[in-house]
Amino acid sequence: MALILPVKEVLPVFGANCYLAPNATIVGDVTMGDDCSVWFNAVVRGDVNAIRIGNKVNIQDGAVIHCTYQKTKTIIGNNVSVGHNAIVHGCVIHDNVLVGMGAIVMDNAEVGSNSIIAAGAVVLEGTKVEAGCIYAGVPARKVKDISQELISGEINRIANNYLMYSGWFKTEVKENIAKRTEI
Repeated sequence: MALILPVKEVLPVFGANCYLAPNATIVGDVTMGDDCSVWFNAVVRGDVNAIRIGNKVNIQDGAVIHCTYQKTKTIIGNNVSVGHNAIVHGCVIHDNVLVGMGAIVMDNAEVGSNSIIAAGAVVLEGTKVEAGCIYAGVPARKVKDISQELISGEINRIANNYLMYSGWFKTEVKENIAKRTEI
């Protein structure tokens, strides 16, 4: 079971149909919408400020979501995928965004809707990522506009796949519990 802890007597709040991997950690002032998933070794740490997560958000293996004490909250919109080992820290991620594997989005950055942050990119503090663009590199810069095919073929596909994957794990857990009670 995921590690879910209060901080200063504030417990995380989860919407309907969320999947939390057994070794995911979610603590403090975290509010998560419906159909979200937090995967293996991912950390969502609302200890020093608030974290707000919309619907159909997947936080993949090893990712870290955090914020800055008395300065920056983290707000993540709907239909967002945060890739393996990515760091999202004290920033705003709007709807329909893919944050690639190992990418870092720093304090006071704002990522517009229908955008992709490429794997390994570093979005520096205060950067405003235009809606409908791909940003890549260190520091991250706009490399091109996103076509409708990339929005449906990557951003939506990955978010939908993670919703499907979480269903596999929920089914497996139910089946294993049922088998154990039969013995």
